[in-house]
Amino acid sequence: MEKIIKINKKKRTYVNSTNYEFEKSLEEPILMEGGLSVDDRGEVKFVNEFDMRSVRRFYSVTNHKVGFIRAWHAHMKEAKYVTVVDGAAIVAVVEIDNWEKPSRNLKIHRFVLSAAKPAVLFIPKGYANGFMTLSENTQLIFFSTATLEESWADDIRYDAYYWDPWKIVER
Repeated sequence: MEKIIKINKKKRTYVNSTNYEFEKSLEEPILMEGGLSVDDRGEVKFVNEFDMRSVRRFYSVTNHKVGFIRAWHAHMKEAKYVTVVDGAAIVAVVEIDNWEKPSRNLKIHRFVLSAAKPAVLFIPKGYANGFMTLSENTQLIFFSTATLEESWADDIRYDAYYWDPWKIVER
């Protein structure tokens, strides 16, 4: 089971004073769960514990078809956050052990993110990430801690099936 942050609002011991310090202290992906508030006026979806102070830019990604995979994209220096704002997706991350030829037997952290259940996934620097859309019109938003120029200088790609967490087992 992956790490999931459920915040005790009275005691926030897991977070330092800035998101940057939070990122430096983490060595594994963390799922920050949000919530949904519904009343007679409508709905509000939120992830209140997502501190955006270290975010330098964001981008939105959609695929043209269900089941399409965008992977593996890695950075030595850049950390990311990802959320699904429409639809659902499998998001997977792998810590890279050797940048030229990573082991194929690395631990894969696999998450199913859905717009119906608000959450933000933190992807630490040193990890490769990828996703597969599970429903039509799925839209993910990535928040990056690097500028576009910094990201390009730190951009490493691997084949979409280098690691394969994409199978869905019927049950």
